[in-house]
Amino acid sequence: MPIVVFVHKRYNDTQTQLRSRDKRKMKVIHSRIIVVIVWVLVNLSLLPVSECSGSAKCKAWLVQSIPTDMPGLRRVPGVLSTADVFRWLARNSSQRLDIIAQYWQFEANPKDPQSGDFGYSKQDMKRFGAHQGASVYGAIDDAANRNLTIRLLSHSGVYPDYTKEPSKLASGRPNVKNVTLLLSEWWGSGIVHAKVWISDRRDVYIGSANNDWKSLTQVKEVGIYLAACPKIARKVETYFDNLWKLASLNSTAYTTNVSDKQWQTERQVPCWSHFVDSKARCSSPLPGIVETDHVAGYPILSDPHMFKMQLQTPGHNYSSLQPQSSYLSFAPPELSFGKYQADEQAWIETIKSVGSGGTVRISTMDWLGQSQFMKHTIYWASLSSAISEVVFAKNATLKLLVAHWAHFINSTDQYLKSLLYSNVLCNSSEYNHCSGKVEIKYYMVPGFNTTGPARTGNGTRTGNIYPGYTRVNHGKYAVSDVRAHIGTSNLVWDYFYTTAGVSFGTNNSAIVSQLQQIFDADWDSEYALPVEELGEGNAFSS
Repeated sequence: MPIVVFVHKRYNDTQTQLRSRDKRKMKVIHSRIIVVIVWVLVNLSLLPVSECSGSAKCKAWLVQSIPTDMPGLRRVPGVLSTADVFRWLARNSSQRLDIIAQYWQFEANPKDPQSGDFGYSKQDMKRFGAHQGASVYGAIDDAANRNLTIRLLSHSGVYPDYTKEPSKLASGRPNVKNVTLLLSEWWGSGIVHAKVWISDRRDVYIGSANNDWKSLTQVKEVGIYLAACPKIARKVETYFDNLWKLASLNSTAYTTNVSDKQWQTERQVPCWSHFVDSKARCSSPLPGIVETDHVAGYPILSDPHMFKMQLQTPGHNYSSLQPQSSYLSFAPPELSFGKYQADEQAWIETIKSVGSGGTVRISTMDWLGQSQFMKHTIYWASLSSAISEVVFAKNATLKLLVAHWAHFINSTDQYLKSLLYSNVLCNSSEYNHCSGKVEIKYYMVPGFNTTGPARTGNGTRTGNIYPGYTRVNHGKYAVSDVRAHIGTSNLVWDYFYTTAGVSFGTNNSAIVSQLQQIFDADWDSEYALPVEELGEGNAFSS
């Protein structure tokens, strides 16, 4: 019995020692685990944003400019103002800032006889909101003073002083580079028409707003602001780099004239263009694009590159955690790269994404079924055909909102009426099972017909109420029931084949819903008047 007790006591003592040793080991293991976790967290915090930020952190807000004196326009909650977004991008940039602009006029010029601002008083300019532009310019100037790397790329040749501001920002500052680019030297016509801001290779604005104070408070604009989205920002930066590279090249050494079989015209293109016979093409100085054998031009890609990612939408009360497809598209197609689609394709596929019996909404400043600036006029039915196809095949409704303003293109009315004729054709035969329809309205911002300088050069009052080139719906976007497309191009042939443009699109349901709300607010407002079909009289005639 004593032996048994002794053995039992030794067993208990041994177990106690083992447990004590195990506890010490576990403490050591726990300490080591904590050290490893802390090391990982510290190192992750030191990584660049693009390496440690998952796509789930990518956020998107729709952005608008609403002209003053539009009390009848319903506001959409959760949409940011363009002026605020531009200021945030400039003020929050810590390393670099890239901007593509058609022209610059953030600072108003009421004392310049050649400016559309001429003759308006200080009180007028304050009422117009001109100080918003000065504030944005000041934010960019402050960013330049913080020694950020800044690149400014603009169209060249817009009168009177629309490259003065970027030149002033670059003057005496080696950290600020300013480049102007004439696309007409490459395509025979065309301009830099993209409106893009890229901050720290992670935040992006894409939209219709120019670098102009009037685009902040006197012109209706729509865009999208993408924050903490490095994957998207880097691809937009590639397009920026393509334009930047183009500005450094001798266009005469890289262009050629072609007989364009697709558009039935003789025109100038870069020598690497797919409109050039494959045997005669030069090696592109830009990143390559998908090669398609035995095809002239740029056919529809069956599987264009898409970003499959979570896109948070703080400006909307609904945000899906499911990854949804988003994309970028570019114009002209010769400046695209990889499997990114041309901008024309993205517009067409947005129209065709509509479901059976659904609605497609399109808003644009200009609509023209042809070229506008080419020496030989090109007929262009790409978007009209896509619209008619969904009206017939899917019984879809197409709502098209086109700006009517002081610089309205007169032949627009005829092309819109020809599009409305789809309604007649839809019901033209007993064999047709077509219940789709096209509806079109002109958007008239109040005061559009009293814009321009307040005085002539000799001081005489003109009777104008608002500065020149204002009071217009300038947004360029389309939204179906499942897809939103936000761009920088007017719906005219030139903007897709000779002009620099960028678009962002997504199937994100929150963005789709909110963009529909923006459109519907415009469409339902007192400022939108219907265009009637031929032979029915005009609710409005240009």
